[in-house]
Amino acid sequence: MSAGIGAVLLATPCLAQDIEPRRWSHLPIGANFLGGAYAYSSGEITFNPVLRIEDGQFDLQTVGLQYIRSFELFGKSARFDLAQAYQSGTWKGLLDGVPASVDREGFADTTLRFAINLYGAPPLAGKEFAAYNAAKDCEDIVGLGLLVRLPTGEYLQDKLINLGSNRYTFTPQLGWVHNSGPWSFELSGSASFATENDEFFKGNTLEEQVYFVGQGHISYTFRPGLWITASTGYGYGGESTVNGVASDDVKGNLGWALSIGIPLSRTVGVKLAYIGTRTQEDTGADTDTISAGISMMW
Repeated sequence: MSAGIGAVLLATPCLAQDIEPRRWSHLPIGANFLGGAYAYSSGEITFNPVLRIEDGQFDLQTVGLQYIRSFELFGKSARFDLAQAYQSGTWKGLLDGVPASVDREGFADTTLRFAINLYGAPPLAGKEFAAYNAAKDCEDIVGLGLLVRLPTGEYLQDKLINLGSNRYTFTPQLGWVHNSGPWSFELSGSASFATENDEFFKGNTLEEQVYFVGQGHISYTFRPGLWITASTGYGYGGESTVNGVASDDVKGNLGWALSIGIPLSRTVGVKLAYIGTRTQEDTGADTDTISAGISMMW
């Protein structure tokens, strides 16, 4: 199967949220996909010195569900995605030199995504879709998408670390895919715009500048449903301000990933993935994530 559970949702902003290959895949019109996944993430966090937190570390477990529906729109192939995660994690470090830790458990923010393939990937279903894929040797796809993150996650105004963000985030996306035989080359870019959080820690107002992400993926398909993908990406921006005062915490994250798709039947597939990120700035997170998911189509 070409569709699987989306990338893991982390409680701290980082590139791992966005490294997701095959998001512009050509899907048969009228198909439904339902996926579930488990992920384990761990890493080190370097906070802004003003927070007086040192040696930050976290361990996070995530269980997620994703639903995808493909359809035709204005003579083009399109898709709608809905994803929801439930998380349980522990954060620990030194607060004013004293060991401290905090646990969080609950729902993360819900994400919605709409995407349409503007070029290539004609809207086909059934035998026509199968015949098209069997006959094509080379294809280019250009897609446009919009991801929306809703403020539905667990959020406590008097706590600094939360699973939810208590704000909306809008992320327009542009992607290009070149398929040549068993090989697929994918490039995409996105920009995330977040609304302000006027219930940030102890009643403050948090705002963030635009966060840009560029990523690339190389995939090889051995046979339908059996594929391997190597990915890399870089995210930059997202400096935050609290009550109008800049926090000097520009994010620069380098990420990479390896994912494998394994078919169990014509309609059921498994996806295994590893994602790593390393901050390139004075503040940020170094993370490692492993995940396993299963998805079915009907």
